[in-house]
Amino acid sequence: MGFQFDLPQSGEEIAVLNTSKGTIKIRLFEESAPLAVANFKAQISNGYYNGLTFHRVINDFMIQGGDDGKGSKSVWGKAYQSEINRNLQHFTGAVSTANAGPDTNGSQFFIVQGPQVTMDDLDAASSTYNTADMTETEKQLYIEHGGAYWLDNHVNSSVAHTVFGQVFEGMDVVNAIASVLTNRSDKPLDDIVIESATIEVYQ
Repeated sequence: MGFQFDLPQSGEEIAVLNTSKGTIKIRLFEESAPLAVANFKAQISNGYYNGLTFHRVINDFMIQGGDDGKGSKSVWGKAYQSEINRNLQHFTGAVSTANAGPDTNGSQFFIVQGPQVTMDDLDAASSTYNTADMTETEKQLYIEHGGAYWLDNHVNSSVAHTVFGQVFEGMDVVNAIASVLTNRSDKPLDDIVIESATIEVYQ
């Protein structure tokens, strides 16, 4: 699973989000999450995300966007199934589907921004989540990189988010977005806009 942090290979397609806070570049894991990646790429190619905002922002957790206010619809016009792959987890920088439960994925996505994780955190969480099922490698990667381990299906079977990408450039931008002032609904007081989203070839 350490490959999640590898840079894209030359010739690989990546997603680029140009936001009002800067640029975020995302590696896509098409082999592991073909539906989620196909949906994300098609939404980008259709210009759907252009002008939308990150409407939910929680510092030390994640930033969420991808809804035009008319409901989170996939490129197929209906919800699509979750793709759970233990090789991809909710480490900091992971890009994942935002949904209302298993198999309810649409256009919304979120980028994990934190928090930092310690072994004590994982031990303490064992009364609520199945952290005892985590391998030593998984625990060490969370301690090294941080992230939202409670969103992984094998740790919390009530959730079914699909990790389909990883930020490899622009985490400073993600951090800047996560640190803005928000209201009680976690909506930024000043809009954080996805000015354009494109699919590009990594060189």
